[in-house]
Amino acid sequence: MVVGLIVTISLPHHRPRPRAVHSTGPTPMNDSPLLNPSDDASASSGQAGNHDSPWIHETTAESFEQDVMVRSQQAPVVVDFWAPWCDPCRQLAPLLEKLVTEAAGRWHLVKVNIEDCQDLATAFQVESIPLLVSFLGGQPVDSVPGVPTEEQLREWLSRFVPSEVSVLMADGEELESEDPAGAAAKYREALVLEPDNAALKIHLSRAAITLGDNAGAASLIADLEQRGFLEPEAQSLKDQLDITTSASESGGVSQAREASEESPDDLDLQLKLAEALAAERQFEEAFEICLDIVARDRDGAGQRARDALVVCFGMPTANPELVSQARRKLATLLY
Repeated sequence: MVVGLIVTISLPHHRPRPRAVHSTGPTPMNDSPLLNPSDDASASSGQAGNHDSPWIHETTAESFEQDVMVRSQQAPVVVDFWAPWCDPCRQLAPLLEKLVTEAAGRWHLVKVNIEDCQDLATAFQVESIPLLVSFLGGQPVDSVPGVPTEEQLREWLSRFVPSEVSVLMADGEELESEDPAGAAAKYREALVLEPDNAALKIHLSRAAITLGDNAGAASLIADLEQRGFLEPEAQSLKDQLDITTSASESGGVSQAREASEESPDDLDLQLKLAEALAAERQFEEAFEICLDIVARDRDGAGQRARDALVVCFGMPTANPELVSQARRKLATLLY
């Protein structure tokens, strides 16, 4: 196992050395009190033994692959090379435990006692401790020797550990198609942490439209508009809300259908019916009406119908299969 580690795991071609910015320097390996290692073993200050935290793990040469290589496929892993006799290691331990607990699973801490795992220390060319090595996707990506300050350690972790906001957003995106209410809850939780995050507001607006909360979506879009611009997705959501508002103000599907039946050649009335249908999520008929308008009039009302189709294609409640079919029909009509 360890021979394989030496072959497959290698940091960039430099050996870790102390950095001047560290408040406490690393302990050189040749300072190890190997002749009397038991003197300080009892003062390991939480380094040795079992940990209650599900995000802190002790490892050995035999379990390293599972503890680090496999685990880092799911979340970043920081390996802490330490020893019971190392004072800087004991100084660093509480800070590491504080930050990994605070992250609540966004990264894991795996501790390597070099007294018990000297082959691992050799594989990583460990010259001094403490030494932190970060892993992502089964590969080492960065290292920090010595004892950084909390600010320095947070900055280092931010390079590879996803933020709480990004995790909440990813969770929301995963939920959005099947559980829009759950997704909206994730987005709102993230907005508490970053209230000016435009991407979060767009995501929440989309979920709100799916849930039928057009007023809430409109409020979020209006807030984004105060910046003087809208991202393309935000503009698309605004257009969708405009269609819904217009349809509601015109009396909905029943009135729009009655008016279109009285004047079947009035393409603008046909378009209003299509928009009213889309607002009530009756997309199949809405698409067919718009496509018929385009077939009858390439310009004028036909152009407006094409614009309406593009807006409807982006509606989060539109059936993807129906959208694909309508896109193909529209392309056939135009080209």
